Amino acid sequence: MSYNLEVRMEYPDQVNIAEVCPRDGFQSMMETIPTDEKVEIINRLMECNYPQIEVTSFVHPKAIPQLVDADEVMKKINRKPGVQLRALIPNLRGLERAAQAGVDKVKLMLSATDSHSLSNANAKTMEAMQAFDPLVKKADEYHIKVSGSISVAFGCPYEGEVSIERLVTICEKYRELGVRDLSLADTTGMGNPARVKMVIRKLREHFPDFKFSLHLHNTRGMAFANAVAGLEEGIRDFDSSVAGFGGCPYAPNASGNIASEDLIHGFEEMGVKTNVSLDRVLETARYLQSKYPKYADSFLLKAGRCSDLHLAPKGQTKLG
Repeated sequence: MSYNLEVRMEYPDQVNIAEVCPRDGFQSMMETIPTDEKVEIINRLMECNYPQIEVTSFVHPKAIPQLVDADEVMKKINRKPGVQLRALIPNLRGLERAAQAGVDKVKLMLSATDSHSLSNANAKTMEAMQAFDPLVKKADEYHIKVSGSISVAFGCPYEGEVSIERLVTICEKYRELGVRDLSLADTTGMGNPARVKMVIRKLREHFPDFKFSLHLHNTRGMAFANAVAGLEEGIRDFDSSVAGFGGCPYAPNASGNIASEDLIHGFEEMGVKTNVSLDRVLETARYLQSKYPKYADSFLLKAGRCSDLHLAPKGQTKLG
């Protein structure tokens, strides 16, 4: 019996992948990574042809001790033309440090729910947004691009499902600030393809002038399915972390981001180009795995690519 199945879903020719391991991947690690080692890893990532790398976060050292050397890391890395360097900032002081370090783009920290926001930023969501106005204005003076974020957008570990109305209200506040580049984060991997599709569809209907991106965690093994769901709803920009490093230090049991190599390989297998060198990403992933094996969580590191074929066994006895 033969099957003649025709796949009618049309996917885009290309997507954009932003690498976030140097910030999101490192921030929750217990071991202190030496500054020169961070620089080595970032320099390796620079050679992978990512269009954008989130290099660090300019937060208070007490908040994220791992990133205490953000300024020094920025001074030492080998910058590469065409690679946009992004950093997370919590306040005006963080923005000033980012500007002095020569960051191209800053990302604002925000949680969809008050519970997660209190844990993450010590303020409720709308209170945190009130502090964004001077940040955005100052960034404009520095000629630094600003993007926004909504953490726990697809589910909060403290409050559960986040309503569309809540997300729309937050997006409206961002619009008032003049911020239309917005990352939707599944911070604890509570999203599923149906939920992701519904949220993105509704938000794109309300805000057709926004550029939404997806920041997915693979806590429950749903990240790639959610990425495809986002792709089918028009998302063209995705965050990922090499070797699957990452996790939110302010959310219980939040395991790592979707592994860059898994996301790149999956899209390329579907005929969607990323223009990122999978070979070099895998080299970096193996390097990280050798240094910090307990944090590596990547399907490609375990199984290899679909094109990595094996010799068929000889003299095999057929069963049945």
